[in-house]
Amino acid sequence: MRNVLLATAGALVLLSACNGGGADDNNALAEANATGNEASAAIENAVQQSNATPVQKEQALALMKERHEVYERIGKAMKVVSRELKAGTPDLAQVRQNAGTIAELAPKVQGWFPAGTGPDVGKTGAKAEIWAKPEDFAAKSRDFTQAAQAFQTAANGNDLAAIRSAHGNLGKSCKACHDLYREDDH
Repeated sequence: MRNVLLATAGALVLLSACNGGGADDNNALAEANATGNEASAAIENAVQQSNATPVQKEQALALMKERHEVYERIGKAMKVVSRELKAGTPDLAQVRQNAGTIAELAPKVQGWFPAGTGPDVGKTGAKAEIWAKPEDFAAKSRDFTQAAQAFQTAANGNDLAAIRSAHGNLGKSCKACHDLYREDDH
């Protein structure tokens, strides 16, 4: 793990040198060194959110298409869950299946927005603010992932009140991001 951390830290240093470096890069590295096991995640986040190396246009368009398709899957899963939880007797098998889909896809959100995949490249419902406020977007992405995992845990139980509560929290995490980072017409 330490060798991976050192190699990744070295990559971050090289990346920051290409980008001119800065306090944010140094803070990410210091945070990574201070948190041990969370180091890889902090460095990966800094690299993913870096504007130093935007993806090429063909790669960007392919990623944007994949991003859209996966968000469609999340949206469809949320609709099924919402419909079931509004029913008098929800089909918990449907709720569990779709909670699993959401929890599986949620951790991938943060990696879908590298530099060069914004509205200036192609059609997207993502606002440019995602790339202007990468730390806030990353925090909201982590909140969504945590809420999705908590919802899946609740859905795997039989306490309908807990399932509905966890679903409400998941919806709030979606809204917190959509309000700032998603175009209104989507």
